[in-house]
Order: sequence, then C-alpha cells, then structure tokens
Amino acid sequence: MPASDPGGGPPALPARPATPAGPAGPGVAGPAAATCRGVAVDYRVAAGVVHAVRDADADFPTGRLSVLAGPSGSGKSSLLRALAGLQRPSAGRIVVGGVPVTRLRPGGRRRLRRRTMGVVLQDPSDNLLDYLRAREQVELAAQLRGASPDGTAALLAALGLSHRTESFPDELSGGEQQRVAFAAAAIGDPTLLLADEPTAQLDLAAGATLVEAMRTLVDRGATLVVASHDPAVIEAADHVVTLEDGEVQPS
Repeated sequence: MPASDPGGGPPALPARPATPAGPAGPGVAGPAAATCRGVAVDYRVAAGVVHAVRDADADFPTGRLSVLAGPSGSGKSSLLRALAGLQRPSAGRIVVGGVPVTRLRPGGRRRLRRRTMGVVLQDPSDNLLDYLRAREQVELAAQLRGASPDGTAALLAALGLSHRTESFPDELSGGEQQRVAFAAAAIGDPTLLLADEPTAQLDLAAGATLVEAMRTLVDRGATLVVASHDPAVIEAADHVVTLEDGEVQPS
C-alpha cells in the first residue's frame, strides 16, 4: 500500500444548512448535535472493574469539529464508542439528534447509527470493503442510510479523490482510504460523524491532508466528533473536550 498521498487541495462544496438539535450546554455556542450527561463506561476484566469514563458531561455543537483529546487510556475512545451506540454506558444519558441513545436496545442503537451517524475507525482497512471501488463504497453507504447516492462524485471531489473513484482499497494509500471512509460516513448528511484516532495510522503528509478533508466536511455543515491525541487534529478543532483518567477536564 502506498505510504503517502498525492498533493493538491480539494475543491470546496457549497455549505449546507445545519439542523438544530436542541440547546447546547455552557461554553458551547449554538445548538448541540449530541450531549452526554453523567456518562460512565466501565469494563470488567480479570483484575476487577476498569472505570474508563467517569461521570462525563459534554456537548458537541452542530456544524463544528469537536475533538475528544487526551493521552492513551484517558477514556476518549470509550466515550466516542458510547456516543456511537457501540458501547452501552454503565450510567448516564446520551442524546444524538434529539434521540436518547442510552434508552435504546441494541437493535435500536444499530438502526439509529445506520440512519443518523457515520463512523470511521482508526485502521483505514477496517472502514472499507476490499471488493468495492471508492465510488461504490460511498454509494453503498448511501443505500444503507436510505439516502440518494447522487452526491457521491461531488463529495469525493471535495475530498480530493476525483482521480480515485474507480480504485479499490488496495490501490489507495492509507490517507486516501480514510478520506473515502469519511466520504462514506458523510453521504446523506447524517446528524453526526464520529472518528476514532483517524490519523493514527498515517504519516505526517497523509495526516495533514485528512485534517484538511475534515475541515472541508465541517465547512459543508457536517458535525464531526473525533477522538485524537494528534496535535494537528486538536489545533484544527472548533471545540475540544479533554479527558484525563476518564474524567472531563474543565475547559
């Protein structure tokens, strides 16, 4: 797999209007796409219980790039998984787009995630099907979301991938794979895009290109929540929630 991306900035797309999802909490300007109140995430291991997240309160504003920051083991990935409905919190309440995620059964969380969220995993190869071309990855995501695939070409172009629409994953660099994954996550204008350490497997050049791609999506009106300890991602953020030992730190 190639180690880096070709240069060239992606063209901009017209901004789309953001959909209000309710009032935001203190320190957050504008409506919140998602909120957490008193969220705890515990894991049982052989030695006992690990308290990954403790009594977390956080708001994630609509149309902004929010970053869950903190060192490894701080709880940021656990909180992101709880936001995505992939991990049921041990306590607390999570609301995404006005829907109380924590009240849903596993099937309900899965349907909500497919309909209103896009999720990008840390390892680029985990996000794509190896037998589909880049264009087909995005079109399939649109189909699963019940959305029109008509914006696929424009979205890939906005992320600098016009020349890669017919490429299979093994023909793409890690950074290109992650941008295809973001395009698939963003098609159909979901309420929330969530990404877990999306630059962790990339070199500096590919990581910088991906940060530009995330900013492009936000400029179009997308709402991103990214778990990362990458200084470049944190610097690009509109809003930072810092965790330490599972606790949200005062801003």
